[in-house]
Formats: sequence, C-alpha cells, structure tokens
Amino acid sequence: MTKPPSGHSTKKGRPGPPRAPENRLPASDNRTLASGPRVLLLPLLSAGLLLWQGYLNRASPPLLRAFVAAGLVLLGWTVWLWLSRRGSDEPLVIEPAVYKHHWVQALAHTALFVWWGLHVRLVVAYVPLILAQIFFAYGVAALLDWSRRGRHGLGFGPLPIIGSINLFLWFKPEWFHWQFAMILVGYLAKELIRWRKNGRSAHIFNPSSFPLAVFSLALIVTHSTDITFGQAIATTQFYPPHMYWAIFLVTLPAQLLFGVATMTISAVVSLYLFGLVFFAATGTYFFYDSYIPVPTFLGMHLLFTDPSTSPRSEMGRIWFGVIYAAGTAFLYWALGAAGVPTFYDKLLPVPIMNLMVRRIDAAVASGWLKRIDLSRIGASLSVAGRKVAYTMVWTAIFLGMASVQGVGDAHPGQSLHFWMRTCDAGKERACAYTTAMAGIYCDDGSGWACNEWGIRRVAENKPVGHAFDRGCNLGFQPACTNVAQDRARGATLAEAAPTERDLPIVLRGAKQPLVDADPSELHRIGCRQGWSGLCAEARVSGS
Repeated sequence: MTKPPSGHSTKKGRPGPPRAPENRLPASDNRTLASGPRVLLLPLLSAGLLLWQGYLNRASPPLLRAFVAAGLVLLGWTVWLWLSRRGSDEPLVIEPAVYKHHWVQALAHTALFVWWGLHVRLVVAYVPLILAQIFFAYGVAALLDWSRRGRHGLGFGPLPIIGSINLFLWFKPEWFHWQFAMILVGYLAKELIRWRKNGRSAHIFNPSSFPLAVFSLALIVTHSTDITFGQAIATTQFYPPHMYWAIFLVTLPAQLLFGVATMTISAVVSLYLFGLVFFAATGTYFFYDSYIPVPTFLGMHLLFTDPSTSPRSEMGRIWFGVIYAAGTAFLYWALGAAGVPTFYDKLLPVPIMNLMVRRIDAAVASGWLKRIDLSRIGASLSVAGRKVAYTMVWTAIFLGMASVQGVGDAHPGQSLHFWMRTCDAGKERACAYTTAMAGIYCDDGSGWACNEWGIRRVAENKPVGHAFDRGCNLGFQPACTNVAQDRARGATLAEAAPTERDLPIVLRGAKQPLVDADPSELHRIGCRQGWSGLCAEARVSGS
C-alpha cells in the first residue's frame, strides 16, 4: 500500500475528480522548491552519505563494496544527467510532494520496526542498513524522475517503499548489494511497466511487492535463501508480545483514511475460515502455530493493499483479498511440499494479482458476480462514511477473532503438548511437526527435547545422530541412559517429564525462550498448555 485511489467518489458512488498525477502538484499548488543544476545536490548528497557509510563499514569488505557501488551508481547517473542537460532550455525542477498516504504508512512502518526491535536484536543491528537503502531510494527516485520528465516531487515517497521491502526480506551483509538492486528494480518497474487505468497512465506493480516477488523467485530457483535473513524475519516477527495487536493498531489510521479495509477484511476472514475448516477436517492447524501467521497478517495490511495497484471497485477489492488469502494458502502448501522455505508464500502472489485487477473489476461488474455486489451495502453513505463503517466492521472482526484465539499469542498450536497429544491420536501430520519442533528445541538447549527428538527418530526408523549425546550433555539423565544402551530393535528407551531447566524452551511455542519467567509462572503456562504434571505445582505455587 503506497498510494490512495486515483480518484474520489462522492455520495451514492458517483465518481469525483481524479487525484493529481503522481509526483505532480495540484493546479492550486505549483510551487517550486528548487530548479537548475543545483537540484543535483540531492542525489550527490545521497551518494555522499552512502560513501560515508561505506567508510564507516570498511571493516566489512562486502558492505564497503556494496555502499561504494551504490554511491558510484548515483554519482555516475548524476554526472551523466548533468552532461546531457547542459544547454537545455528546460531546467531540472524539484517540487514539493508531501502526501498523507506516504507519511501515514511510514509512521506505521516505523512503529512496527520499533516494537519488533525492542524484542529482537537483529532488527536493531540492521537499522543502519535500512537507512542506507533510504538514501539510495531518494537518489534513484530523483534521478529517474529527472531523466524521464525533468521534474521530481520531493516528499516521503521512498519511506513506505523501503519500509515494506524491509519488513519481509533482508540480504545478509555479504550479499547486501542485492538489497540495493531490489530498490532499483522496484523503481524501474514502477516507471517503465505501465498501462492505462481509469483513463490515465498508471504503474501496474507496487514498487515494493514487485521486487520482493522477483527476487524471491530468483532465490527459490537458485536455492539461495541462505544468503538472506528471510527465515529469521518470518520467525522473529512472532517474538514480540501482542504483535497482532501492534499490526492492527498501527495500520488502523490507513484503514480509516484510505479505504483499504475491505481488502484486509476479506483476506483475513477468508484465511481464518479456511483454517477452521482445515482443523475440522484434519484435527491439525494448517499453519501449525496460528490460523494466520504474523508475517502473513502483516502482508494483509502493508503489502498487497496498495489502492493504485488493486481493483477500483469495492466488490473487486473484496475478491482481491479473497484471492490473496487463497494464494498464500496454496503457496504455503506448495512450497512446503517442494522443500522450499514457506515464508515466500505471502510475497509471490502480489504481482500476479496486480495483473488481474482490470479483469477482476470487469468480472464483478457483469455476470453472476454483479448479483452479489456487497458494496451496495451502505451505498447511501458518503465516501468518508463508508471508510468509517468498513473500519468499524474490521475492528469488530479483529476483536472477535482475538477473543476466540483466532489471532494472538495464545493459539493452541503454540503448545508442543497439543501436537504430542494429537500425534498420539494417530495424526501423522502432528507427529511430523512434533518431531520437527523437538529438534528445534533441542538446538535451543533443551535436553528433554533432544531425548524426545531421538526417541521419535528411532520410532520413524531414521538416524538419531547426536540427539541422545546432546541431551545427556545438557544434563537430561534419560538421554544418558539411552546413549549407554545398545538401542536394539524393540528396546525401550528412557523417558521423563521436562525439567525446570527445559521449561523456558519447551513452553515457548513460536516465541523466544521464557527466560524471564519464574518457576511458578512457567508452571501456570505449562498447565494452560495441557502439561497436567505442572498443574499441581502451579496450584502449590499459587497458594
């Protein structure tokens, strides 16, 4: 979501005057901030800041090369532009272009980064690299505008683009030059890949979602996911407490101001209903630890909901959300079946959906879809009134889902005990997930989990590796017993309940280990998750 719709609507759905073209001022405000060769100080400043950051990161040769390369790109482009425009009768111009949708979304991104960064050190460490991308984006945006039109609208436009990209994909420092390449691809696609929409030229693809999808596809094809922090991003976005609430609250102003709530509502409700049906049919949760994963929930608010690259009609936007939900669910299954990291599921569908917007608008305006036009509800309201109504509906839906654990930190799938119990009931999918989570918790330092992982690997006739050895080294005595015995066919392996040392890890779900919780709190959490052996201890602690 980077721009509001190209036009307003008045009461009863009558179209109003279109907005001013992108990077152009309304006729009533034709001020010029600067003109002539001096405007080139803007990209020169961006290039200088990048070169300075390269100097500050000279201890890291890959980062030094990336920053210097980005700075030289801007510097070379600026020199070429200056040489090519010498003697031109039309000077280069900077105009003010401060739009509400840019800074509102930038504030939402900033708030999420702050909340995320308070609980994940990796985010804080990446902040200087995000700033470098902002410098680069300002330079590219200006140079591209001047190269094509001779005029550039200066405002907050690059901020939501960089924010959206960095909420979903980071390249590691050794490969950071590709982060700059993503930004360049996004701006070039926005400028060069266009069509006629609502009677004027408009970009087809969102400048953040398009490069995310293109580079995600390239990473999948080349099996290069490990050069990014993509999986770490998807994992650590679960870590902050109340992350669903944070996303809901910081995006509420955009829902209210820009009329994108219908897309979010239809996407969230569709995926939630699918999750309920899947659970009823299989006894397991499709996304394992949630009905809607936090990164997907984030994508439903700040990735695919760009009004300028989504359907114009309200009913079209409702179907747009349904398609996004279906696309993420299908890709989650397909990527997982192919052994590919599933966090790409929310990134790949958006450009394909952008190409469908005109067909979606045409489809909902004719045939049987026209008969179920839900946008007729509230058609008598003004545009502002409908935005308020849709936002109120979304608020009620979110609160309702939160009250029944449809979103939030207390989803039953967060409990390893739930998956163990479901596995014991004969659900193979639950058994596979239990084994996988035991391995993860073993890596985190739980001796009990190592022993459990080893036992399950033996039951599956798979190599145990160093599971029992690691469990023994971590102080879990049954694992030491299992190391000592020959593991002959049919032998009984030693088991025991998790120890106090294991509980912060075993009870964490998709969160960080609960290292700050005292024993009584751990017992209460374990009791709520279904570990009956901890309930008596919780009652004793509470008394």
